[in-house]
Amino acid sequence: MPRRFAPTAAPLPTAQSPQIRRVGSHSPDAFDAVLVIAPPSGGPEIFSNLPQAQRWQELHARSATRAGTLRSTVLANRRHTLAVLGYLGAGASNFERLSLAGRLVKEAGPRAAETLGLAVLGTGRGGRSSAAADSAASLEALLAATLAQAFSLPNFSSSKRDARPIKSISLLAGGEIDVRYAAASSRGNNLVRWLTALPPNMLDSRSYHRAIAELAREHGLAMRWLDERALRRAGANAFLAVSSGNARPTAGIAHLRYRPARRKGAASPDVALVGKGILFDTGGINLKPHKSMLDMHTDMAGSAVALATLLALAELRAPIAADAWLAITENDIGPKAYRPQEVVRASNGVTIQVIHTDAEGRMVLADTLALASRTRPRFMIDFATLTGACVYSLTERMSGVFTNTATLVPKLLEAGRSSGERVWNFPFDADFDSDIESKVADVVQCAVDGKGDHILATRFLSRFVPPQTPWAHVDLSAATRSGGLGHVNTDITGFGVRYALDLILEQHVLEGLERTA
Repeated sequence: MPRRFAPTAAPLPTAQSPQIRRVGSHSPDAFDAVLVIAPPSGGPEIFSNLPQAQRWQELHARSATRAGTLRSTVLANRRHTLAVLGYLGAGASNFERLSLAGRLVKEAGPRAAETLGLAVLGTGRGGRSSAAADSAASLEALLAATLAQAFSLPNFSSSKRDARPIKSISLLAGGEIDVRYAAASSRGNNLVRWLTALPPNMLDSRSYHRAIAELAREHGLAMRWLDERALRRAGANAFLAVSSGNARPTAGIAHLRYRPARRKGAASPDVALVGKGILFDTGGINLKPHKSMLDMHTDMAGSAVALATLLALAELRAPIAADAWLAITENDIGPKAYRPQEVVRASNGVTIQVIHTDAEGRMVLADTLALASRTRPRFMIDFATLTGACVYSLTERMSGVFTNTATLVPKLLEAGRSSGERVWNFPFDADFDSDIESKVADVVQCAVDGKGDHILATRFLSRFVPPQTPWAHVDLSAATRSGGLGHVNTDITGFGVRYALDLILEQHVLEGLERTA
């Protein structure tokens, strides 16, 4: 019997994105709100081209300024335009830019503005090119924050009031930015937040499968669904151990392919994106307590990041071949649920001694990574809300990253700095393997205690990635954070898409990587 309210396909966002335009001259009556980033030390002349420049100058001169300060006023025009001014210090990081931009749009939120103007004035230090780059980075941060604010997460309240959406965004001043790239990245972030926020009866294995298929059709992606029968033939018993507790056999692994026009016939991808998609995690036989289980509908965020990144690459017509592999299942309880001390054989032949059924993410990723590796990608990266240990190590402000290829570390870290989605590189030393040795199988699923579980989980996953395949693992400790993170003001942050796009397209992670034999 179907669950109450469960749709045949998960609802997808339908609202139109705001129109974005570069504006030269403008009337003060054109906007409901104008958001401006400026340096604390700027003189009054930097405001001369803004609507009602004198009002801005008075706002700026109100008292001593320092980086991070916000001020607001109302312009003396017909629309009573809200003016919000934020100060960015010299040498600010991109995370600081995004955080300031998020605060600016949050300040404008109660105004329910439909038309916004964005401006960056006099920021940057050093030479002209450096100042232009800083100005562009700040304007992109403002745009990203505004696009995040413009997006509404799912709301099923019968008494909700119709929100006034942001209809247009005008770029009034600042460096030149790639609006197409910024918009694609923001749409990816918004999709991740939307999917992660959906209730578990609206995003179960069946409805997620159909939603993924719909998105694949819209973006011209090839897709195949490996259902439980196909996974059984493939020997994916680690994945099937987790799905065995589900009431219905609707779990599976989605494999999506994007190929640019010049690479239509490419069999092997340049990049394989892998995502953990546990749609609800009860903990299985090792049942979670109430507070730990409450938000476990968000345990599929990694799959949403991998999916949304692939869609963004397709939207941007990126000149690389890319695949996404999404491990989609619930971790439920039932008479057939897997148990501690079971031994299962994964699709690459590695045998696993089960220790704790709430370490299910690494089980489904084991087979998904092994299957993705068979396509011989030049680079593979997975995203997963995998361990509480990573949250304890970093809080929810940044995510953990690991890699089996030491030469990738600088690019992995720089992508975090450049995108503003920060990561910390953890050890990947082989001596940690002594903590996951098994007496009855090739490897134990996890240690009995929780020490360094984020490191041990990665060492476990490495057993399912050929050592010659360059691979990175992102433990998404920043997938959710109370009050939001950076430019995103919702608890569900959508962390990962900005990072992945920057790594692939801006840091050129593929350079120097040869295809594995």
